[in-house]
Amino acid sequence: MSRTSVPENPFLHFDTRRVPSPCFVVDKASVEANLRILQHVAEASGARVLAALKAFSLWHLAPLVSHYLHGTCASGVHEARLGREFYDGEVHVYSAAFSPGDMDALLPIADHLVFNSFAQWRRFRQAVFAEQTRRPSLKAGLRINPEHSEGTTPIYDPCAPGSRLGIARAQFDIDELDGISGLHFHTLCEQDVPPLARTLAAVEAAFGDVLPRMEWVNFGGGHLITEPGYQLEELICLIRDFARQYQVQVYLEPGEALAIHSGVLVCEILDIAPTAYQQTILDISATCHMPDTLEMPYRPLVLGSGEAQQLAHTYRLGGMTCLAGDVIGDYSFEEPLTVGDRLMFDDMAHYTMVKTSTFNGVPLPSIAVWDSLTDELEVIRQFGYQDFKERLS
Repeated sequence: MSRTSVPENPFLHFDTRRVPSPCFVVDKASVEANLRILQHVAEASGARVLAALKAFSLWHLAPLVSHYLHGTCASGVHEARLGREFYDGEVHVYSAAFSPGDMDALLPIADHLVFNSFAQWRRFRQAVFAEQTRRPSLKAGLRINPEHSEGTTPIYDPCAPGSRLGIARAQFDIDELDGISGLHFHTLCEQDVPPLARTLAAVEAAFGDVLPRMEWVNFGGGHLITEPGYQLEELICLIRDFARQYQVQVYLEPGEALAIHSGVLVCEILDIAPTAYQQTILDISATCHMPDTLEMPYRPLVLGSGEAQQLAHTYRLGGMTCLAGDVIGDYSFEEPLTVGDRLMFDDMAHYTMVKTSTFNGVPLPSIAVWDSLTDELEVIRQFGYQDFKERLS
């Protein structure tokens, strides 16, 4: 299955002057193409697929997402409330730790609650049992750590040595499973089927005696299912075989896969300093609007650009904050840039949108939804002083 109805990169033909700057622009058609692939995996494998709101929580598209997927997964109360309020289907919640206030808010709205430790489970299980007398569909699970690393970037490796995420086998108390119906694990980050297969082998080796006692197993996120070349049929077979062997319902929680190749960040050049680096100041900021470029780090693609020195004119692109390291990277262009030119950073819908901040009082980018198939465009949100002011008091 492939994106037969959407160009490989529809933004190559998008007129940046149609939106305010800066602005996130999300292509509805590309999101729907991704959703169709995820639906195909679900239908062919029997898995239930949830949208990870931590990666992409543009609830304007909640009706579209709900048409294709089985629900949402959340990392806390606010995402869970968003999932229950705007999306159809199940609401699954995992956090490294819950507070009593969190539990009071989550028990009435969650379908699955996943605990990070037996201490957390012991602390809240009576409250879970009480809610289950009113709502038997509520399920409780535990996150396990198979101590098997597949991540290549330490900050994104949930199974790195010393990880606080999940229960390793040495700390797993098999006598404390009364009321626990499922397990959750997460090892992947932008990866395909072979790393998942190796993870499943590690899970079976460490928790093989626990799996037959479970009703469901959540394979977590990080599955780059909608990336061209991903091994869809291999994934479907892997899920089927695991579900059949252990008689469990398998869940997947893709986040990036939902929104990959579906959005850009439009920006405008504010100034160009004629130094050796051609310091180019944009109306966006790495630290405010694209923090993964500094945290991971990585170099996002600017449409129409090349590597430094590859094309005739090279510039260092950065933000307007006081942070000296607010630099996105060096890019080259066939024609010289000028103040007022618009640029597009590609693949900015997943994770980038949810991580924005107002450091230095820098405004948040507007948000627009475009449909590359119909050319319909709507600016759905613009931010101003009140949004900055109301974050603090």
